[in-house]
Amino acid sequence: MTHPITRHFIDIASETGTRRVHYRKCGNGGPTILMVHQSPRSSGEYEPLMQQWAQHFTCIAPDTPGFGQSDRLHPENPGINDYADAIVEFVDAMGLAGTVAYGFHSGGIILVTALRRHPDRFRALAIGGYAIWTPEEVSLFGRNYLPHFLPSAYGEHLTWLWNRMLEQTWFFPWFDTRNQTRMSVAHADPQRVHGSVMDMLAAGNAYRDGYGAVINAPRDIPSGDAAVPPCLITAYNGDPLQAHIDRLGELPANWEARKVATPADHQAVSAEFLLAQGGVSVERLPETDKAGFLPIRTEHFDGLIHWTGTRGSARLVVHGPARSSAQADHAGAVAIDLPGHGLSDGWIGAAPTDWAAWQGVIEAAAAALGADDIVYEALPAGDPDLLYPDLTPDRHGSYLTRAWNIVRAERFFAPWYEAAAANAIPFEEDAVTPEALAIAHLDRLRGVAAHSCHVARQAAGLA
Repeated sequence: MTHPITRHFIDIASETGTRRVHYRKCGNGGPTILMVHQSPRSSGEYEPLMQQWAQHFTCIAPDTPGFGQSDRLHPENPGINDYADAIVEFVDAMGLAGTVAYGFHSGGIILVTALRRHPDRFRALAIGGYAIWTPEEVSLFGRNYLPHFLPSAYGEHLTWLWNRMLEQTWFFPWFDTRNQTRMSVAHADPQRVHGSVMDMLAAGNAYRDGYGAVINAPRDIPSGDAAVPPCLITAYNGDPLQAHIDRLGELPANWEARKVATPADHQAVSAEFLLAQGGVSVERLPETDKAGFLPIRTEHFDGLIHWTGTRGSARLVVHGPARSSAQADHAGAVAIDLPGHGLSDGWIGAAPTDWAAWQGVIEAAAAALGADDIVYEALPAGDPDLLYPDLTPDRHGSYLTRAWNIVRAERFFAPWYEAAAANAIPFEEDAVTPEALAIAHLDRLRGVAAHSCHVARQAAGLA
């Protein structure tokens, strides 16, 4: 049985202001389990595990601050205590005090710090790999591990990003290319690399805050006589942190650390351990009324549609192909991401070229949001076969620079693929800054159904 994953936002007020947190949920009825992802990923990496564990737990996985769709923390240069306290703020806002929790690598460091600072908020922890760096390793990482990640005018940052994410499974640390640092889990799977790339594009340079806080965190495991909830730390063969099991030193009496053979073994013993601890149950989880995800089901679509704006507004804004609500002008209105665009789910099977299928989803979303006036962005001029070339992830990451070249050219020419004086169009200079291009670039990569959307609208006369 496949358990559906829902997605939500919650606005959390703290002493430093209000920040929005995005979280995923899967399962109903079992005790809650808080799942904290590693850096620089998002809660999306846990989707397969959430569906597996949903038979036992109600899985709740937030994006940590600055990653995925969650806001950054407000303090400048936040430290590990700030990230630990942010997780506790999420626990409190969600009504999850007393939950069990699971974290992998940096997610585990955040949780251990949170447990040490707020032991009453957790019933037990299961951790996948806990790093204990030597002073020499800390110095090495501090110099090389976290370079600034800023968009460049012509997309040079994308070449670095692809190879950074690819080679982190070849060498550890990723920048130390020596025979002694080779890893046993090397791969060159474009889809796996693509997932990491998309998370980094979403985080941008904010990745340095969260990742840096974890790398620079003191490995402050509670003392052997500390009265803290139980914890199990495991690491599997091929995990570079497996060797760190031997560095942990004395643990509290109710803590255990062990090496296991495979990732499946690690997940199995973690689940077994946490199930034995009991937990808390919740009936309804809070979420904001300013953004969210609508469950929409039609003949051709069964998934979540992302919306943002003023719920209850009469006007619904629908973006154009290869764009999203992030680029659409929806001031005083509500906007959605079309299927196969932005943060919305994709179609069942191939995206339809029959506008009735698209219209059915749009009208269902409009009804759910209370809107009755649907406004469409104009279609771009040009041949859809040329406007939306294939951007499937490839072995060398060239699709990333192709997408960047497209969003840059489309600011100067219409259609973008006819770069000639006769096709030059006026443009706003602030629309071609690297930061503005980065937003459009991410939308272009997410817009996997753009070609079908354009063809369907064009056939229906909605230019």
